[in-house]
Amino acid sequence: MTTSAIAVTGLRKTYGDKTVLDGIDLDVPAGTVFSLLGPNGAGKTTTVNVLTTLTKADSGTVRVAGYDAATAAKSVRSAIGVTGQFAAVDELLTGRENLQLMVDLSRGAANGVVAELLERFELAEAADKPAATYSGGMRRKLDLAMTLVGNPQIIFLDEPTTGLDPRSRRTMWTIIRELLADGVTIFLTTQYLDEADELADRIAVLDKGRLVAQGTPDELKRQIPGTHVRFRFESVAELDTAARILPGSTRDDESLTLRVPSDGGTRSVRELLDRLDEHSLDAGEFSVHTPDLDDVFLALTGHDTTEVVAK
Repeated sequence: MTTSAIAVTGLRKTYGDKTVLDGIDLDVPAGTVFSLLGPNGAGKTTTVNVLTTLTKADSGTVRVAGYDAATAAKSVRSAIGVTGQFAAVDELLTGRENLQLMVDLSRGAANGVVAELLERFELAEAADKPAATYSGGMRRKLDLAMTLVGNPQIIFLDEPTTGLDPRSRRTMWTIIRELLADGVTIFLTTQYLDEADELADRIAVLDKGRLVAQGTPDELKRQIPGTHVRFRFESVAELDTAARILPGSTRDDESLTLRVPSDGGTRSVRELLDRLDEHSLDAGEFSVHTPDLDDVFLALTGHDTTEVVAK
């Protein structure tokens, strides 16, 4: 049975007369990547602040790594690592010195951890150069390496790839997958929908202080209408026949394609193919198209993706 790294029930938080979190329930299985999405003002930062013991909840229960965040905050802090949106490195220190500083501040750091992390994050060659000379991607890697000094069970990553070039972004994704393989739990907030789609085992969508959806990326996509099967034919005559026998379809004469509404499941796709076969039609190609997370986000929150961006 999978244990919960984070378990939240009925979480509420208000500031004055403004309700920021209105009864949040979350369950994050250990050893998974969980992504929290939401527009500006949805309550994501407040949620993370509560989970990391920076803010106290007004009501509800919050357990992180098995500890109650309200009564055992010190134990929670010893089990987690937090990497903020902006790299928290000392630019006057070298990469090695930044890591050594974290070792000196941490009671749980293992011997040789500095050299190990420099090698793991491909920072060994630049280890003795000031962090001020590092690129944005290198700083983000150093920041995450510093988070790992204490060997945390759970890592909170707040927009870890914001501002990175595509190559550095991919490198960070690889590092996150390696952490996952080591059994670390990742709580990810991101402004990139494709990042959540690529990395997250489960996603929760927060809007106006309430969770409006939770599930795997595929489960969330299936909630949104718009899935269809696309057929391409070799002639207008074949397209005419297919459009006639497949009601509700939308044709494109220029590309000789036909879009047919479908749930994308094996049975429904097979039925469409059988229908074509009954009329001796052979599509040159066909593919199943489903809504992406951008469609999901817009449908669930009713907002433009001003904060969460599809790339």
